[in-house]
Amino acid sequence: MFDIRKSTDGQIQLFGRFDAAQVEVARSTLQSVDRSCVIDFSGLDYISSAGMGILLGTQKRLAGTGHSLKLVNMNRHIREIFRIAGFDTVFPIE
Repeated sequence: MFDIRKSTDGQIQLFGRFDAAQVEVARSTLQSVDRSCVIDFSGLDYISSAGMGILLGTQKRLAGTGHSLKLVNMNRHIREIFRIAGFDTVFPIE
């Protein structure tokens, strides 16, 4: 199960398992992001390369306008995956 929610302050929260089957759900929410945004990973248990690709595409699109995604509250496992993939140099991660 996967859920993505956008709060009234613009922060995005991820929940569950973000894998290839959930790409379109995430893409529809992330396409509406047009300025710097915080993505909260505290409810996320798993992310696949497909999920990481959607985040990377959003980051690249925003970078073209001087904005970015900031990723927060990652669990140790997901943070390590991002580090191994080199995404810790692409995203600000707290």
